[in-house]
Amino acid sequence: MTKNTFYFPFLSVVLVGLCLLSLSWGRYTIPPSDVIDTLLNNSQNEIQHNIIFNLRLPRILAAILVGAALAVAGTTYQGIFRNPLVSPDILGVSNGACIGAAIAILMGAGMLGVQTFAFAGGLIAVLLTMNLPRLIQRDSTIVLVLSGIIVSGFMMASLGLIKYLADPETQLADIVYWQLGSLTKSNYDNLMILAPIIVLTTAILLAMRWRINVLSLGDREAKLIGANIRFERGMMVCAATLLTASAVCLSGTIGWLGLVIPHLARLFIGDNNVKSLPMAALIGAIFLLMVDTLARNLYVQEIPLGILTGFIGAPFFAWVLIKQKVVD
Repeated sequence: MTKNTFYFPFLSVVLVGLCLLSLSWGRYTIPPSDVIDTLLNNSQNEIQHNIIFNLRLPRILAAILVGAALAVAGTTYQGIFRNPLVSPDILGVSNGACIGAAIAILMGAGMLGVQTFAFAGGLIAVLLTMNLPRLIQRDSTIVLVLSGIIVSGFMMASLGLIKYLADPETQLADIVYWQLGSLTKSNYDNLMILAPIIVLTTAILLAMRWRINVLSLGDREAKLIGANIRFERGMMVCAATLLTASAVCLSGTIGWLGLVIPHLARLFIGDNNVKSLPMAALIGAIFLLMVDTLARNLYVQEIPLGILTGFIGAPFFAWVLIKQKVVD
């Protein structure tokens, strides 16, 4: 077994072990043996059954899905844009979703309404970004990235206005908490709606991952190979955007993950997207599950995920850059 092929089974075992730890560790600690008995339906303890299946398991599934989704989207964006500093919110998806969620909170909508508006906001943001290059009649990767920065800036200004108008006693706290990211409200109803979208779009990108290698060569080389650049890039951007919007609907905005994890995957397994894309999905799932487990156990109150990913992601990204320089 080569070093590269060893990573996948090893990390899969790590993910399973982390799931068991997350099911066990919490305000109400459950021994791992009892967790396994409950999962196998060999336990008659109703309290443990309720905690594991109704509170912790849906949250664990959401963490795995969101972590994998943001990592896959980040790897895809970095590959097709040939820019290692690109992250899933490059097209304004995350900020657009924040706007949608904030509007729903101002309207007094429930959780389903917030997620629906967040999803719509993310799609509107990416449509604006995709159409700006056509408006100025310059269809290139750099112009698309700059359009994303413009849309993101506008969305952030709009979000600031909404937060200024929100009721500081109730609405503002909800908007800020959602903006910082959390899996507290994850449940089976949300997963039933969003999990199929995440799984389907992830499968599409995994099936097209060898085409990402072609697009990462540059437009001229890709054309020589016979790639339909506009169609393939557009399809990948749409799939990655849908993936990001769905993840944001489940967890709110979570920074750093989509930027750092693709670098870590390439550090482990190389620049070949055929291998680095599934590796990024696996590492992203492990990373967010670990962060979420810490978020609900480190302090009396739950810590928002965006805060922890910032504290962990920033120095981690610095280490990855130093490591890559040493390797180079």
